[in-house]
Amino acid sequence: MTNGRRAIGLDIGGTKVAGAIVGEDGTVHAELRRNTPDTSDSDTMNDLLRGMVADLRAGPAGDGVSAIGVGAAGTVEWPVGRIRWAPNNAYRDWDLRGELERSTGLPAVVDNDGNVAGLAEARLGGTRHDDMILLTVGTGIGAGIVLGGKIYRGPHGLGAEVGHMNVNPDGPQCGCGNFGCLESMASGTALTRMGRSAAAHDPDGMIATLAADGGGEVAGRHVTMAAMAGDRTAQSLFLRLGRALGIGIASVNAIFEFEAVVIGGGLVDAGELLLDPARRAAREFAYSPTSRPIPPVLPATFKGDAGKIGAGLLALEET
Repeated sequence: MTNGRRAIGLDIGGTKVAGAIVGEDGTVHAELRRNTPDTSDSDTMNDLLRGMVADLRAGPAGDGVSAIGVGAAGTVEWPVGRIRWAPNNAYRDWDLRGELERSTGLPAVVDNDGNVAGLAEARLGGTRHDDMILLTVGTGIGAGIVLGGKIYRGPHGLGAEVGHMNVNPDGPQCGCGNFGCLESMASGTALTRMGRSAAAHDPDGMIATLAADGGGEVAGRHVTMAAMAGDRTAQSLFLRLGRALGIGIASVNAIFEFEAVVIGGGLVDAGELLLDPARRAAREFAYSPTSRPIPPVLPATFKGDAGKIGAGLLALEET
């Protein structure tokens, strides 16, 4: 038998599902990753998650797994564990907690992906604070707000949808249907949209060339690769992306006054390409900067792994 309790943590995003066996100290003992199916309805996703849980439990680290935790993109009803809706996935009104418990025989908890990622950073990250926000910048933008050391969910578990705070009503349409949400301006989806536009205007440029060499359409990763290689067009797109993110940071901090703003999700791997313009815009648009402290904008300790680690920790705390 293993020492200490372990849980399976699953992080459901718009493009991937990450899974891990997580210990009480946040140690990842095993992990795997699957692409989110193009048809991401609840039946398809149930089959995928059952398979991932079975694979993790069958491995050498699966001994001692006592619960399952899930962080899912979308509007998640807490503590019921029902996902009502998600802008970047096809599932609707999905009783995920019930499905997992019936199919695996293990107790399960399901929360918003930003919430569980925020929990990981608040409990175990190098940037631990009692009052902080984690913004997960990936396909969409999730948020985990921690106040007084506890996740803020709102009265029905449906709060903290910072990604759908409006930062430009004349901006592009978001997956939620509204226009100018922070997610539509500062996410991986936004970076892909801007990258495709840039490649169409400059088919011989680095962004278009990288995509062509890869045999596919322009994606956010091509913009990131080009920016890291010094391409000025790609770097200008990150300036736009980071500025929008910083405006969102300034706006939400005007409400809550955080000790720190932590940036996670896949795009944080771009480092200062994203963080520097975000910091500058957060200062530029800060409310009363001479009388209120401006919180530091920091990269997440767990980066893109925060979701699956936090989901596992939540399962161990709640079951």
